[in-house]
Amino acid sequence: MTRMRSFASLAEFTEATGEHLGYSEWLEVTQDSVDRFAGATGDLQWIHVDPERAATGPFGGTIVHGYMTLGLLPAMMRAIFEIHDVKLGVNFGLDKVRFARPIPVGARVRGGAKVTSVRETPMGHLAAVRMTVEVEGQPSAVCVADTLSLFVAAETGAEATADGF
Repeated sequence: MTRMRSFASLAEFTEATGEHLGYSEWLEVTQDSVDRFAGATGDLQWIHVDPERAATGPFGGTIVHGYMTLGLLPAMMRAIFEIHDVKLGVNFGLDKVRFARPIPVGARVRGGAKVTSVRETPMGHLAAVRMTVEVEGQPSAVCVADTLSLFVAAETGAEATADGF
């Protein structure tokens, strides 16, 4: 079991810049979850949703959508760290994403987090966290994503809008 990093404040979180914060728990990505993601997004490509056809395809079976992989990042981040005294934390986007290899359906994945920068803005603290997604038993990351999150301290009265950046 992994241990969550807990930060008392945004100032304490900022001091962790450059640190690897740890890993989320392993999560099995099932065909059912891939099918539900496909239905919700309309991405019904056979390499994701047709196990029989995908078995004869280039990956030897169905694979997880890249965007589904990205969709797992917020839950992974919440499992890795928490910041107290924050009234709001929102996804601000991604700077760079790379998918090194596909994730086979049925694989177990986990995320790792490293704080790469935190800067104060008029609306709050903009944090860049590099998330690496690993597949159990594979030697290197299958996805590396530089995420951006806006954290607003509990005592701040600012409303979060893109105008402050």
